[in-house]
Amino acid sequence: MAPFVPIGSISTVGRILNRLKERGVLKEPIPNHISARKRQRQRPYAIRKPKEYLANKPGDIVEVDTLDVRPLPGIILKHFTAHDVISRWDVVSVHSRASASTAAYFLDTVESRMPFPVRAIQVDGGAEFEAIFEEECQRSGIKLFVLPPRSPELNGAVERAHRTHTEEFYEVTELLS
Repeated sequence: MAPFVPIGSISTVGRILNRLKERGVLKEPIPNHISARKRQRQRPYAIRKPKEYLANKPGDIVEVDTLDVRPLPGIILKHFTAHDVISRWDVVSVHSRASASTAAYFLDTVESRMPFPVRAIQVDGGAEFEAIFEEECQRSGIKLFVLPPRSPELNGAVERAHRTHTEEFYEVTELLS
């Protein structure tokens, strides 16, 4: 085994690697295009919200999201919330699972409970807001805006509504076992 000989600083190592690459001694590996990150799926109806789209009256943008509720050990419920950003009107529903068909059913609930027509819905990229949900939005003539990945701050109104529901209901309600 060869003895360890310190080369120097990190920048020295970088210079040595660059010289070896220039001489052709060291070759870059061929990329295999396997990535830990998933590619964005093509959405047939949902689009990113254009910057010029502004909410001026109730129903212009309704933010929709889900929250996991764990009332008892081993029980996980899905709390759906629709929050209108202008009127701050909420529609809430709790289901046993968050699937596209459940979200489509929730969309019907939102349309029947809100006292104004829903013109646009904004959702995160969750799987529950694809497929049947997207088709239901298109059928109803509701614009569907999808947020970029890992950006919950863009859905801040509904995230804050989740916090309010948690603090004012779930944390103060006695559950029967």
